[in-house]
Amino acid sequence: MRRCVMSSDKATPKGKKEQMRQMFNRIATHYDSLNHIMSLNIDRSWRKRGVALVAQGRPQRILDLASGTADLAIEMAERIPEAAVVGVDLSTEMLAVGQEKVRKAGLAARVTLCEGDAEALPFEQATFDAVTVAFGVRNFADLPLCLREMHRVLRPEGRVMILELSTPANPLVRWCYECYAFHFLPWVGGLISSDKAAYRYLPASIRAFHRPEAVVQMMREAGFQEIVSERKCLGVAHIYYAKHG
Repeated sequence: MRRCVMSSDKATPKGKKEQMRQMFNRIATHYDSLNHIMSLNIDRSWRKRGVALVAQGRPQRILDLASGTADLAIEMAERIPEAAVVGVDLSTEMLAVGQEKVRKAGLAARVTLCEGDAEALPFEQATFDAVTVAFGVRNFADLPLCLREMHRVLRPEGRVMILELSTPANPLVRWCYECYAFHFLPWVGGLISSDKAAYRYLPASIRAFHRPEAVVQMMREAGFQEIVSERKCLGVAHIYYAKHG
């Protein structure tokens, strides 16, 4: 793992960035197992769908933001053998877990993980064929800025794929989901990781996140075209897929 050299320190809220860094550093060792348990492994099928969309463009260079423990980066490298993947995340502890997984998967030659900030990417314009984010954009302090950065580093005709949790629109589904997310999830998360605060934050961040139509509009304003919003599991998650404009 290496540290990406930041091009600048953007004037976006530093408090949230540091809060996210510290929180994910604390829960890094339990993050994968808790995610899979709490989603009943449905998150795996969402990732597979996202990777299938990315693979359609036959990318040679992929940037994976909020890469965390590298689940998505590893899956893309395995399913798109011609691609090299760069994973970027704020949390050194999450990346350390990811680096060990990359090593065990025998992918160290094609998956590079580095600490960095999605609001100030240290890459030249039009560097990547695809940019991906899984379960990370709701934690970005300045989502429009991050989307513009993603657009900047994409080559013309490059693709972006964002997988993110969302609040279901249906009132009954939303009630069931929030009972689970705000009561059961923090209890189990706290029991396993001893960090109830982190698992109270995670569902709260989903509730506070933008509606899918607002995400689509922000992507459009950042310069993306042909934007598709694909609802998953009755609106519990969405996959956003678009082309560089």
